[in-house]
Amino acid sequence: MIKIENISKSYDGTTAVKDLSLEIPAGQLFGFLGPNGAGKTTTLKMVAGLLRPDGGRVLINGTDIQQEPERAKQIIGYIPDAPYLYEKLSGYEFLQFIGMLYNISASELKQEFEQYRAIFGFGSWIHDRIETYSHGMRQKVVFTAAFIHKPQLLIVDEPMVGLDPGSIRIVKELLIEKCQTGMTVFMSTHTLGIAQEICQRVGIIHKGEVISIGTFEALRSVADSAGDLEDVFLTLISEQDKL
Repeated sequence: MIKIENISKSYDGTTAVKDLSLEIPAGQLFGFLGPNGAGKTTTLKMVAGLLRPDGGRVLINGTDIQQEPERAKQIIGYIPDAPYLYEKLSGYEFLQFIGMLYNISASELKQEFEQYRAIFGFGSWIHDRIETYSHGMRQKVVFTAAFIHKPQLLIVDEPMVGLDPGSIRIVKELLIEKCQTGMTVFMSTHTLGIAQEICQRVGIIHKGEVISIGTFEALRSVADSAGDLEDVFLTLISEQDKL
């Protein structure tokens, strides 16, 4: 589903991502981990087509996202680390707007909305202006907006920020369910416990370079650690810093 070939990105002479290559097959829930400033968000934005790599390319289901962006983005859902919404619209009006962008019929939009209203427990507030929403409310709307066109790939940056424990459980179960039905999830997170719980494979990026990729057990072996993902992560980062 995702094939990243030697992508790099610099800002004002500072390298954010360096010669990064990665493949994620269809139906996999892939966790992307790294310290602050490691290059996670920059990588996700290049995969989503929001940033142009200085070099290399990103293929989404065989389509180069820079060469054919509209075709590639038709099958992508994207959830940024900070939800960007139109403050003067209601949540439902925002979802209608997203539906129009993807040419979703009114009847299909209503059907999808009812499905996610049941999942996320939208109350009457969904018809209030977004400017009155809490971060958690906004996050639920953003998740719904990312799912209503039934994408094949979901790119999500810090999905649990601002969510209460009940909503976190709902999102975890939803991501697992979507992958079981064939969706690919490329997820960046600092919540290592959640990554360990739900991700099938994990990639660790440090100083713009991927330093290890594999299942949790494979990473344990590389780190020579019997600990949890947090222990493994810190060990691998520490060893890299010594090089």
